[in-house]
Amino acid sequence: MKKAFSSIILILLLLPFYSRSVGTNNVLTDGSQPQIATDNKGVIRLVFGRSDEIFCATSVDNGITFSKPQLVAHVPKMHLGMSRGPQLASSAAYSIITAIDKDGDIHWFRLKHGASTWENMGVINDLKGSAPEGLMNIAADNNNNFYAVWLDTRTGTHNQIYFSSLPANTSRWSKNLMAYQSPDGHVCECCQPHIAVRGAEIAIMFRNWIKGSRDLYVIKSANSGVSFASAQKLGNDTWKLDGCPMDGGSIGINGQNQIATTWQRKGLIYFCEPGKPEVFIGNGRNSSLATNGANLAVTFQNNDTLKTVTLKNKKETTIGNGGFLKSTLLKNNQTLYVWELDNKIMFKLI
Repeated sequence: MKKAFSSIILILLLLPFYSRSVGTNNVLTDGSQPQIATDNKGVIRLVFGRSDEIFCATSVDNGITFSKPQLVAHVPKMHLGMSRGPQLASSAAYSIITAIDKDGDIHWFRLKHGASTWENMGVINDLKGSAPEGLMNIAADNNNNFYAVWLDTRTGTHNQIYFSSLPANTSRWSKNLMAYQSPDGHVCECCQPHIAVRGAEIAIMFRNWIKGSRDLYVIKSANSGVSFASAQKLGNDTWKLDGCPMDGGSIGINGQNQIATTWQRKGLIYFCEPGKPEVFIGNGRNSSLATNGANLAVTFQNNDTLKTVTLKNKKETTIGNGGFLKSTLLKNNQTLYVWELDNKIMFKLI
């Protein structure tokens, strides 16, 4: 009897600190713009913003439960919303979060796996105030190297694609490199660039601006970002647009070192590999790509309905309602989804 009573007390004590997901929509806490990453040991970290603060919640049981969100940092005047917000990547030994303030500085924070606190490591951009648009993305490889891409205005006061890397076991990002400059003066001003890495292969996708067309392009590096090849347009069609769609898509590299992308054009979601025709997925926007090597899945939203399509069997599943849906494919053949709804962070395990 005493043992049973103790078990009940333990459960009651744990309830305020964990949120559960068993195939239903679950509220984690207040916040917006969630990002998710899984490290080499299967630990899942969910990062999001709330006003000028960054939080991180952790799952060690494949997304069934999450810890109480931990305050990572306070970033005055932090960009948040419309794909602007904290970015996250995890390697074997570290996780890194980046966030841009409205003055244009890229702050970064690092967690050594096994430690309990995040370290404030300074800024990434080596020219103060050069990233005022607030749009960037980061990635990590299995050897604790990290890579960052962002919109930067230091060249001609217009947004171009800039890149930096953080070698393993160091605390200083490399000299910022302009990876791409549009021949028409600037890339698309309000679309988030994305980066993916596998070994020494790096791929960056961004929305360009050439002769009034706002199409997606890829640049590739075969030497860990020391240099990049010429930009390659994705898909066969083009999108003449006097304005910015504010929708940058997503990119990944699969187990065969093939680049995979998803993006929106004219309100339609596509999947595309460089050099191949685009493949129609559905009506919508804000598409994202998840890959764990062989498997690929595309998430997107149609109005406020959130959907996912697995590319292997073309199966479409409705996840819920809200916006900015992200996912991670787990080793147990389940998928964890996170999104925002009415300033709440939602999650669901399927």
